[in-house]
Amino acid sequence: MRRDRLNDRFMELGALLDPGRPPNVDKSAILVDAARMVTQLREESQKLKESNESLQEKIDELKAEKNELRDEKQRLKTEKENLEWQLKALSPPPTYVPHPPAIPAPFSAPGQVVGGKLMPFVGYPGISMWQFMPPAVVDTSQDHALRPPVA
Repeated sequence: MRRDRLNDRFMELGALLDPGRPPNVDKSAILVDAARMVTQLREESQKLKESNESLQEKIDELKAEKNELRDEKQRLKTEKENLEWQLKALSPPPTYVPHPPAIPAPFSAPGQVVGGKLMPFVGYPGISMWQFMPPAVVDTSQDHALRPPVA
């Protein structure tokens, strides 16, 4: 019974080692194939371990380089901000008042005749100037007596 179990185990091992081959009863051939397969698997395992170690070293190098680049980026950003701040501190504030916006052509010269009519001078378009006149000049209650209508 023990011998039958061993024979069955050898047959299973033979089928595992070379599934397409007809079952071989030669126990020594099965053992040689098994030893060859174990050696081959050990070599492959060793190669994969070495490959894994080299890849892990490469990952560590890349992480270190990434951290160095991140630190350099932060240092350069801080340096840029300091230079911008120094530039702002050194640049003098403007000592002149900028020119008003361009005046449209019909209003460019005082007393200019446009279409047979005299156009008033408009110094700053969009800003009414009457609020800067003294109240006596703006008062229109006596206009009918002071300036009679022209026929």
